[in-house]
Amino acid sequence: MNTPDKPKTRLPRTTPINPQSTDDETDRSVGEPGQSFPESAEFHERLAKIAGLQAVSALFHRDPHQVIRLYFDEKMKKAVGGFCAQMAKMQRPYRLVEDSELQKISGTVLHGGVVAAAVPRVAPDFDIENAMAWAQSGHPLVILDGIGNPHNLGAIARTMAYFGLKYLLISDHPAQAGLSDAAHRVAEGGLEHLAIYRAVGCAKVCRRLREFYRVVGTSLGGHAVEMDRLPADPRPLALVLGNEEHGLPHETLNACEATLLIPGCGRVQSLNVSATAAILIHQMASKRPAPSPKQADHRGHGAQHRRRP
Repeated sequence: MNTPDKPKTRLPRTTPINPQSTDDETDRSVGEPGQSFPESAEFHERLAKIAGLQAVSALFHRDPHQVIRLYFDEKMKKAVGGFCAQMAKMQRPYRLVEDSELQKISGTVLHGGVVAAAVPRVAPDFDIENAMAWAQSGHPLVILDGIGNPHNLGAIARTMAYFGLKYLLISDHPAQAGLSDAAHRVAEGGLEHLAIYRAVGCAKVCRRLREFYRVVGTSLGGHAVEMDRLPADPRPLALVLGNEEHGLPHETLNACEATLLIPGCGRVQSLNVSATAAILIHQMASKRPAPSPKQADHRGHGAQHRRRP
């Protein structure tokens, strides 16, 4: 909203480009019939800038109505033709621009030739009731508590999507990276395939999850074990990953039932957290049992409250 002492700044009008034609179409307004968006520079600066064909494709697949404007360069004209058709249907602008403008819009030279300016995604607060249905269906869970580098967040999301994991919790740790433009770019569309929630008070959440999940963290400590050496347990795994430098906070680590390690040759102390996540997520996915017919019938319909002995 513009303040009285701050004049409204309008962005340049945008003329849609049909990727299949060299002629410009008529100018289109922002928004669907009956819906409009602020034209102020401040509004557009707050929009997420989703860059790269894979990330933009996943966003259009998940919810094209989140895209407010679309920008692309000459080499991507044919690839984004379907997106432009959707933008035209929604009466929202799309533009063919130079590489230098794409860099300015996206804030990076690694824009991949296409950038979607979209409504930022907000992770809702996690509700423990959700975990009952997830666990009954055998879905593993990944929890990030203090992962500060958005590139690591994006890489973990990409790995989760690749191996078919669906649920990601992000803590309210002050160092925790959020769903930033950089995270989306590195995720290559992976974030759009995940259900993402905010875990307020991660240690408390981990303790409550233990009713439905076996909650395990990562540590270099002496009590850490390899995943294959965990005792048998009917509960699916909830993997908790901590800060790149400091690891898991003490309270969160204490809330875990076990800690995992990945043995190496000893030449370096540890792996990057996204590499650690990739190895463990692969192991989690390979151990995930196929749902029984009864579980399949209950998907999407909640689950009965189950208590561990």
